[in-house]
Amino acid sequence: MNRSLAVLVLSSLALGRSFAQAPAARIKIDPDRVVGEIHPHVFGNFAEHLGRCVYGGMYEEGSALSDADGFRKDVMEAVKQLGVSILRWPGGNFVSGYNWKDGIGPKSSRPARADLAWGALESNRFGTDEFLRYCERTGIEPVLCINAGLGTIDDAREWVEYVNESRDTYWAAQRRKNGRDKPWNVKYWGLGNEIDGPWQLGHKTAAEYAAFALEAGKAMRRVDPSIKLVAVGASNYKPGSDWMGWNRTVLEKLKDEVDYLSLHTYVPPRREQTLEDFLSASRMLDERIEITASQIRAAQSGTAKPRPIAIAFDEWNVCCRTSPGIDLEVHRTGLEERYGFEDALAMGVFLNSFLRHADVVKMANLAQLVNALAPIVTNKSGLFLQSIYFPIEEYGKQRGNMALDVWVSSPTIATSGGEAFRALDVSASWNPSTRRLSLNVLNRSSQDDISTQVESADGKLANQVEIWQMRHPDMRATHDFGRDRTLVPKSSVLAVTPNTKRFNYTFPKASLTILKFTL
Repeated sequence: MNRSLAVLVLSSLALGRSFAQAPAARIKIDPDRVVGEIHPHVFGNFAEHLGRCVYGGMYEEGSALSDADGFRKDVMEAVKQLGVSILRWPGGNFVSGYNWKDGIGPKSSRPARADLAWGALESNRFGTDEFLRYCERTGIEPVLCINAGLGTIDDAREWVEYVNESRDTYWAAQRRKNGRDKPWNVKYWGLGNEIDGPWQLGHKTAAEYAAFALEAGKAMRRVDPSIKLVAVGASNYKPGSDWMGWNRTVLEKLKDEVDYLSLHTYVPPRREQTLEDFLSASRMLDERIEITASQIRAAQSGTAKPRPIAIAFDEWNVCCRTSPGIDLEVHRTGLEERYGFEDALAMGVFLNSFLRHADVVKMANLAQLVNALAPIVTNKSGLFLQSIYFPIEEYGKQRGNMALDVWVSSPTIATSGGEAFRALDVSASWNPSTRRLSLNVLNRSSQDDISTQVESADGKLANQVEIWQMRHPDMRATHDFGRDRTLVPKSSVLAVTPNTKRFNYTFPKASLTILKFTL
């Protein structure tokens, strides 16, 4: 044994642990290293007229489970429990062929229209007032997304007037005639959906879209100067697409007009790939957020007082086991994914990335709310909660906390392509007033439990750590009606030495864990 190695061994023994006992990973937390506040709107959702999301999900007239307005009461309770903060409607691809005027007034006189996005027949029985009443009833902030595909600037301007105008104008009078005297005061408006995608009705080039959105935004703000606008950012990442060029053009044109730039990303479901490959998507998410954030800064450079622009990640999820398109069989199934345990782990991939970028990601909307790509699934007699419901519910309790920049040393694992990444995917949040800290850890290894030393740079721990955890041996296990307790999280408590700054914890393989403790 050489001298330097002997000294290292003796030093280790002097510290009271051998190499075999040393943690395989270390996580160091410093409450002073604040990334930004975790905005409540990061825990938002999205409802589109797709499959049974609205009809038969949120809204089911004549059902014994619905109230007098046709809203499913059991769904509303599940939505409240989920903690949905903000809800985007009515699309999605659907909105690019939607005329909001078809969905107001007496239901008996509303026209049925062909839904050109999903191949359905739209009854228009659930429209603007129904949606906003639903949000009011559930305590959710609404986002209305305008038709920037086949719609016009006047359509957008008049919708704002119908919803928000307090004076006795034509469209405000129509709202009052339809039973709503006071304005709805909708603050957040999306300037279209995925117009960068050639699959979208009214697809435009970046320059064409930016010109339309600029004038639509100006007209909408002439009606209500207080509204916040979300511009369409990148959603088309197919080979050959110039998604960075799209964002650059849109930001250059709209940087003085909009408050958010949207991003959409769906992670393909795990089919034959390894769990490690599936959960390595965090690198892609981090990269897209960081590139977009740098594009926002570049667009603002040289401006004395630039308008703040945040990222609205207003569509995200695991999708799709079926192939979307104008196909009646696909529409019949309505993208009704049955999410497995592995998909619950993927929720940690997304949410950890959002928290790590809390300085710029200020809105995020899971797609979608009920039945279609959703955490809640209904039938005529009830509902069940899918695996993905539980991580979203638990992470949502960290809203308003300060996201922290966490130092992580972790064993690495490799994708099938040989790219190495950390087995532990980590985020953390801190509540300065209560001195409560939440440490969110996804162990992406399908093979190894990882013993980890958790250290606090400032403040000593109280005498216990609360543990919330999801783990299951079958990655493909799912819930169904009458069988919905298999994948629920477990809670426990870890006793630690009082007034210490560190403790050890072993994160099980293929698990999502949240450790909560007081400093």
